[in-house]
Order: sequence, then C-alpha cells, then structure tokens
Amino acid sequence: MSAAILQGVPATTLDTDLWIDLPPRQYIRVLNLCVGLGATIRANTVVELTDGAQVNFLYEVHGLRGFQAEYQTARRLRWLGRWVRVLPLERILASKRFVGRPKDLAHLPLIEETIRLRRRLARRD
Repeated sequence: MSAAILQGVPATTLDTDLWIDLPPRQYIRVLNLCVGLGATIRANTVVELTDGAQVNFLYEVHGLRGFQAEYQTARRLRWLGRWVRVLPLERILASKRFVGRPKDLAHLPLIEETIRLRRRLARRD
C-alpha cells in the first residue's frame, strides 16, 4: 500500500512492500544485504530497519505481468529523499483485486476513488 499512499490514496500501512527481481529461493541474498545495513530479520521475507520500519520483500506479485514488464510502466516518485519506481494505481488495484484477501478488498474503494479523482483533475487541466 505504500506505493498507493505515495500516489495520494488516503490510507495507512504497517509495512512497505518491495518487489525484488530475483527468484524466491535467493531471498537470503536480500536478507544478508539488509543485515549488513543494520536491519533485523523477522521472517524469510520481512526485515525491521533501524528506525523500526518493516519491509516485506516480494519475489512475485500475483495478478500482474512479470517484473520487467511492470517496471517499464512504473512511475518514478520521490520517497524518503530518493527516486523510486512504484506501480501505477491501476496496477496496484489489479493485483489487490486478483489476490482478494480481506485487507486487499478493503483498500479497493480507496484506490478506485483516488483514480477517479485524479482523472477528473487531469480533465480540468
């Protein structure tokens, strides 16, 4: 949800999901990098940073195309002083619809409304 929040969706989240372009069996490489930067491992795909922030590493995202295809259409945004690529709201919406967990379904109306408002504002300009 962090990417959606960065794009104006009025919500909160407890962690940040990062999609990593590595096979899932190579997760230890990512964890070793994080530990080297001072993070604490909480699970095979979750670390806690030194500031207490939780990061969840995803190695595949259901309901979307592959990493490279999605990366090509990702938006560049500033986050914590750095430029990052994030999935556009429409792609986040597609993934959440596909996965269909209760917490994902709860976010759908917020994302949909933000998309509608952004389109309305774009038509005004």
